[in-house]
Amino acid sequence: MNYSEKLNRISVLGAAGKMGSGILLLSALEVADQMMKPENKGQNFVLNAIDVSSAALSDLMVYIKEQVLKVAEKRTVQLRRLYAHRTDLIENRDVIDAWVADVMSLIRPGTRIEAAYDSTLIFEAVSENAELKTNLFRQINQNNPNQPWFFTNTSSVPIGGLNESARLDGRILGFHFYNPPAVQKLVELIAIPENSADMNEFALLLAKNMRKVVVPSNDIAGFIGNGHFMRDALYGINEALRLKNEMPLHEAIYCINRVSQDFLMRPMGIFQLIDYVGVDVVRFIMKVMDPYMTDETLHSTMLDDLFTKGVKGGQFANGSQKDGILKYEKGRPVAVYSLEKGEYIDFSGFAEKADEWLGELPAATISWKNLVKSPEREQLAAKAFEDYRKSETKGATLALAYAQRSRQIGLKLVSDGVARSNKDVNTVMLTGFFHAWSPVNEFVVK
Repeated sequence: MNYSEKLNRISVLGAAGKMGSGILLLSALEVADQMMKPENKGQNFVLNAIDVSSAALSDLMVYIKEQVLKVAEKRTVQLRRLYAHRTDLIENRDVIDAWVADVMSLIRPGTRIEAAYDSTLIFEAVSENAELKTNLFRQINQNNPNQPWFFTNTSSVPIGGLNESARLDGRILGFHFYNPPAVQKLVELIAIPENSADMNEFALLLAKNMRKVVVPSNDIAGFIGNGHFMRDALYGINEALRLKNEMPLHEAIYCINRVSQDFLMRPMGIFQLIDYVGVDVVRFIMKVMDPYMTDETLHSTMLDDLFTKGVKGGQFANGSQKDGILKYEKGRPVAVYSLEKGEYIDFSGFAEKADEWLGELPAATISWKNLVKSPEREQLAAKAFEDYRKSETKGATLALAYAQRSRQIGLKLVSDGVARSNKDVNTVMLTGFFHAWSPVNEFVVK
C-alpha cells in the first residue's frame, strides 16, 4: 500500500482532546494536500474524529474550521493554482471558502468506535492509561479486516507492552506529538523491533510532510521527553522540600520556581511547567514510569498531597492556565498554594524577602525571551554559568546545581539506552520544551 492509500481512511481516537484536536488538524491538512494531487484523483479520503462527547466534537469542528481557514488565507496563491479549473471561483475568498469546505468534508465526527473498523491508520490520543489504550486497540483490531497501523501518542507507556497486550503483531509505534501538536515542531518516534520497514518509512514521511522534527527514542517508559522532565520536576520538588528547613514551603516553591525560570533562563519555572502539564498528569506519568525503573523511585508525596486536596492545574478549553501549585492571573503566577493552610498565599506577602534571599541575577544572565532569539545562545548561556560559579548568592548556587542535575539526567538517558545520543536529548529539550540552551553540555561542569 502506498503513502496516499494509507491515508485514505484515518481515525483519530480522543479527537476532541487538546492533543487529539491538533493531531486531527494536522491529519486533515495532510490528507487535503494528498487529495489535491492529480494522481490521487478519485480516491475517497475519510477522516474519522472519534470522541466520547458529542458536545466536545461540536466544539472541535468549530476549532478545526477556524484553523483551516487561517491556513487557507496563508495559501491563497497556491490554492488559486489548485482550483484553476474552477471557473466559478472568481475572488480569493471564493477559492478559500472552497478549500475550507473540501477539507471539512473529509472529517466525520462521531462517538462510536465502530467508525474505526474500516480505517487503515489509527491515531490514538486518549488519556495516558495503558489498559484503556489496550482495550481500544484490541477492539478495533479484532473488528477491522484491514490490519491497520496504530500510531499512539503515549508519552510514557512502553510500546512493546501495548503491542503484546493488544496482540497487534508489530502494527503499532509511538508517534508522540508535543503540546500543542499543531504548533510544536517535535515528534518523538518510538519504534519496536516488530515494526515493518514500510511502517517506519511511512511514519518518517508523514512526520516530514507535517513539517516535524523527528527524534527517535528507544522503547523505555517515559522515552526522552518525560524521561527528562519527570526527573527534572522531581529534583525541583525535592529541592523545595529541602529548603523547608530554612523557610516555609510556599516560599521555597517560589524560590525554586524562580531559579528554574530566571536563573536557568527557561520559558517557565518548574512548578509552572508542572501546572501547565497538570499536577494530576505529572503524578500519573510518574506512576506509569516508576515500575520500569530499577535503580530509582519516581514518586512525590507532595504531588500526592496536592492531588488529594484537589490541586490539579492543567488548562481550560481555551488554553488558559488553571490554578495549580501556583495561582494565575492573566497567565502569570501571583500566589503559591500552601499545603499547611489549604489556601493560596500571594507573592506580595513574601516575594521581596525571597528575592533578597536568592540574591540578584548575575550581569551575564539573559531572559529566556531574549536568549532564545540569539544565534549565540549556547555561548551566552555559558557566560551566565561562568558568573554563577563566581557568585556566592543562593540563587546562583541553586541554579548551578540544578543545571548540573539536568545534565546528569540527560547523560543517564543516553547511558540507559533511552536516547541514542546527547544530541537527541538536547533536540528534545530545545524543540519540545523550548529550552534556550542544551542541557547536556560542558559549561555547567567546568
